[in-house]
Amino acid sequence: MKLNQQKGLLAYADEISRQPGEAIEFKVSSSTPGAFELNIVQIQCGDDGPGGPGLKQTPVNASANGSYPARFQKTQVGSFIRIPSSEAFSPSALTLQALIYPTAPELGEQVIASHWCPAKKQGYALLIQDLRLTFEVTGSDGISHTLASDRPLVAGRWYLVAVSIDPDEGEVTLHQLIKEKGLELEQQNSIVSSHLGVSLSKLDAQFLIAGCAALDEDNDPLISQIYNGKIDSVQLHDAALDLPSIEASVLSPQQRTLVAAWDFSQKIEGDEVIDVSGNNHHGRTHNLPTRAVKGWRHDGTEMNWTHRPEHYGAIHFHDDDLYDSQWQTDVFWEVPEDLSSGVYAAHLQQDSEEFYVPFYVRPPRGKPTARLCLLVPTASYYAYVNNHMNVDWGSLIEQSSTCFATLTMADLYLQNQALFGLSMYDDHSDGSGVCYASRLRPMLRMGPHEELWQYNADSHITDWLAEKGFSFDVVTDDDLHAEGVSLIEGYDCVMTCTHPEYYSLPMMNALLSYQHQGGRFIYMGGNGFYWRVAYSPKFPGAIEMRRAEDGMRSWIAEPGEYHMSFSGELSGLWSRSGITPHELSGVGFSAQGFNFSRPYRRTAASLDPRCAWMFDGIAEDEAIGDFGLVFGGAAGSEIDSADVRKGTPSHALVVATADDFGADFHWVVEDYHHAHSAVNGEICPHVRCDMVFYETPNGGAVFSTGSIAFAGSLSHNHYTNNVSRLLENVVNRFLDSEPIE
Repeated sequence: MKLNQQKGLLAYADEISRQPGEAIEFKVSSSTPGAFELNIVQIQCGDDGPGGPGLKQTPVNASANGSYPARFQKTQVGSFIRIPSSEAFSPSALTLQALIYPTAPELGEQVIASHWCPAKKQGYALLIQDLRLTFEVTGSDGISHTLASDRPLVAGRWYLVAVSIDPDEGEVTLHQLIKEKGLELEQQNSIVSSHLGVSLSKLDAQFLIAGCAALDEDNDPLISQIYNGKIDSVQLHDAALDLPSIEASVLSPQQRTLVAAWDFSQKIEGDEVIDVSGNNHHGRTHNLPTRAVKGWRHDGTEMNWTHRPEHYGAIHFHDDDLYDSQWQTDVFWEVPEDLSSGVYAAHLQQDSEEFYVPFYVRPPRGKPTARLCLLVPTASYYAYVNNHMNVDWGSLIEQSSTCFATLTMADLYLQNQALFGLSMYDDHSDGSGVCYASRLRPMLRMGPHEELWQYNADSHITDWLAEKGFSFDVVTDDDLHAEGVSLIEGYDCVMTCTHPEYYSLPMMNALLSYQHQGGRFIYMGGNGFYWRVAYSPKFPGAIEMRRAEDGMRSWIAEPGEYHMSFSGELSGLWSRSGITPHELSGVGFSAQGFNFSRPYRRTAASLDPRCAWMFDGIAEDEAIGDFGLVFGGAAGSEIDSADVRKGTPSHALVVATADDFGADFHWVVEDYHHAHSAVNGEICPHVRCDMVFYETPNGGAVFSTGSIAFAGSLSHNHYTNNVSRLLENVVNRFLDSEPIE
């Protein structure tokens, strides 16, 4: 358990989307004694940066508003397996064995498996200490014994490790055998024995895999010495086995000596850990260690874990995994029946500290309260929150934006504390990529006052809708995944936010079905519908993604680990998964750059009577969006373009386009097949941003901006500008009941 050593006020909610009449719980932690104030507010705009519309929030007369006692709540970080207590785990004669694949043996003490009572200071642990396999045991006499291998462990190799205790001989033997061929590797093998004369205590304590029970400075329980790497085929015997018996048991765990044999290839999609010994010592994982990863049996013949799960009998543990902070509830609020749908937050204040917990109120199920629906990309929010990019990606950020990285207080806090998990853009401490993200933790970078990205960039849309007097309902990705097209089919128009990047199959199908039924769809962003993710009812509030095969990505999934543990689906780019972004919005990700944006210019297609109405009040030669809060223009940041070969409907009209992005904008890597220099905005014709319109069946239509920066231009000149006028024309027409032929 890592503790917060810096003063701060932090919180999160148990849910992110609520209907009127449903409850939401806020979990708060403060390292400052006293009280904090909580007030529910409705957020119209969160951008209070230079030149922005300013923070616009309205107090809500809520029963939850008030002062509450502050307390510090601890967070258990790191993944492990917990098996319920049993004295069977401390037999007089013992063999504990496992296959391990350490990924960072240099990162301090890391426990592979343990049966330890911290109060009595008795028990045993098989661990890595000073790069060596080590066995530590304290018996009923209170004397601690240690036996260590005489060879260091090599990272990224499979080992069979085992320890046996023969009470008759008083001998402890430690085995370390590398499972790969090669003379230089076999030299890492080690078998050491010692007459320690140890006698195990009968302990009614939990058995832990990948960690050890401990007490913190307040005598509160925690799991410490978290292991980094894969573990497979853990077994415990009530006999001192010789090496041939240990190796035979790995292949066929049927010996009568078995106390437990945990088969991680079963129930991969959840948190259950199955004991196949017949003794029912089943357990559960904690903090979402990575499953559906290659085990020691994997031989390259099958790359989908659902086809041969026995090849995926490993779990990858990390000392920085976090699924649920598991804080206690401080404030409970039932959303009033008459509260309108919208963007809300719990605003917490204590002395000079403040923190926002965003949430969304959707309309009652099946009862839209407006004709326009705003779809909030919560899955993409989860993927980005608590990212360490400005620090860990320092050089890449500077290269892509041609300016120095600027560190915020959130950057420094996240880097120093390592308390609240990572984003899907980060690497774990052992260098492996983060494939799970969760909302059940304080989400820094999401809320008013934060950077102009995602949440605050999206607030430009809610601000514009409010300023223009458009009534709208709000629903989230989580809602869309759970309910499908039934959630949105009652709306005349559905509008996205600026960056709906992470999408599940039910979400993609829901939007396609909505369009086929005649719904009007406005895509307000860039780099949308890019990565395929999965949700799981077994892990509420979490999503999963594997950065497989290709794409503009921060890490690369291991070969054979492209299929998600939650669902078995192939992850990676949607364009590699059978539904392209172009089929959904007419455009797909084509380039990115983070230094300046460009205006659109109208094309000849914009004069077509099918779409000329959207340019009412805009001259044919007028630059559209040569202003804006996101790098100074309406087309920029991450941009999309049309491509009929990839699924853009053949009748789609590219009504405006932007190019001339310069050398610092780069074509996406998945679209070129050989490394060369002609991939930047100075010379590559694919580095462009297309604005697209086309009709869909039953009187529907799609309008796509193809740009993350577009919404940042809406408020320019007090919302009187050609970007605002264009969007207003589109929204009015899309809300018009007359079919779009």
